[in-house]
Amino acid sequence: MADDALIFVYGTLRPGGSAEARMIGHGRWLGPATATGRLYRISHYPGFVADTGDDVVQGAVFEAADPGALLAELDIYEGCGPDDDAPHEYQRVRIDICHRGRSRTAWAYVYAWPVDEANHIGDGDFLRAPA
Repeated sequence: MADDALIFVYGTLRPGGSAEARMIGHGRWLGPATATGRLYRISHYPGFVADTGDDVVQGAVFEAADPGALLAELDIYEGCGPDDDAPHEYQRVRIDICHRGRSRTAWAYVYAWPVDEANHIGDGDFLRAPA
């Protein structure tokens, strides 16, 4: 499994999330994973801010069969595709994750706008957070 094929998802794209279907047919789920950072409810979707603090964000790791093709589709979904106006709400970056007790590097979409007015999700789990 090459780390360049790994994608960490923490919100609507996670298994059980409202957009999980976007991942179907593009690879396979490898299971739960976590990342260090803070999670916020932006609207009906979350925003992940990567940092080195004490908060842990719950998510899942996906192994893409064709990472370039899937990431291009997800860039459009996340509003950071080549035709989207800047500044983008999300940026695709490589982050460190923990999967099955092992440190890995994966692609993730991090929130790039201010979170001053957003609600912090203290337990880091968007799917369990109240709407």
